Amino acid sequence: MARNVEIKARLPQREACIIRAEQMSGKPAEVIHQEDIFFPCESGRLKLRIFSRTGGELIFYRRANEKGPQTSHYSITKTEEPIKLREIMEKAFGIRAVVKKTRLLFLVGRTRIHIDAVEDLGDFIELEVVLDDSEDKSVGEKEAITLMQDLGIDETNLIESAYVDLIEKGGG
Repeated sequence: MARNVEIKARLPQREACIIRAEQMSGKPAEVIHQEDIFFPCESGRLKLRIFSRTGGELIFYRRANEKGPQTSHYSITKTEEPIKLREIMEKAFGIRAVVKKTRLLFLVGRTRIHIDAVEDLGDFIELEVVLDDSEDKSVGEKEAITLMQDLGIDETNLIESAYVDLIEKGGG
């Protein structure tokens, strides 16, 4: 499974953070509309991410719910028929929850900076530092913390839960 180190936080000053992320990446954000359909899964999280009628990804991942840098192990497969796949998965497993968001994506080196407007939850930032197979997670953790500081993310805004968990808790 592929790995990355993630940090997620509430984002009270969205516009200022967008400006800093754009300066760091050297270009404007890519705007991505996503609908994540989560399915019941005992051994981790399983979601179908729909970008459009002809584009999506089935994603399985495992990650501890902890504030600050955390390692995520994941597998992704692309689909050109996300609507049909959703129907099949819903019939087979049922739906746990749906998360809709507009994501601004910035790339800074090997790190993906996501500035998310999540329906019913608000604004968040997520940093994903992609790790090489043999790379120690501490290297990614240091990178994530440095970027967090450079972006002006206050530690008091860090969250431990995935968006799906917050939605299930009623906004957490």
